[in-house]
Amino acid sequence: MSKHRATISWKCTSTEFINGRYSREHTWSFDGGVVVPASPSPSVVPAPWSNPANVDPEEAYVAAVSSCHMLTFLYLAGKEGFQVDSYEDEAIGAMTKNERGTPWVSSVTLQPKIHYSGSRQPNPAEEARLHHEAHEQCFIAQSIKTEVTVSGG
Repeated sequence: MSKHRATISWKCTSTEFINGRYSREHTWSFDGGVVVPASPSPSVVPAPWSNPANVDPEEAYVAAVSSCHMLTFLYLAGKEGFQVDSYEDEAIGAMTKNERGTPWVSSVTLQPKIHYSGSRQPNPAEEARLHHEAHEQCFIAQSIKTEVTVSGG
């Protein structure tokens, strides 16, 4: 199978690293040339040691789950002859504490709004089946223990 790479880069810009007074801002670089400014969530590490304008790992995780589901859904819908014109998802990840008291992203709720055109449109049962199959075939969903649910439509 394939391999996927990301380069994560951080450099200390403070003389107070040992005291925990340093910026956690860093970059994610991908093989296609995209560089994403990253930071911990301000809910985890307060400013000025984090930057709320940057992507945090938890947001990226939720986005990866949503993106993989969408790409798989689009593939399956097209195979069945459904013309998808747009797909928008405002995915939400919830953090809770596990049995050891460690925070984790325990659930991701996908809320896709899908618009179709053409003479063949899925009924609610067909759309639900497509979402189920997309979840079962999504590489990311099959790699995680987070509960993923689809709501809305």
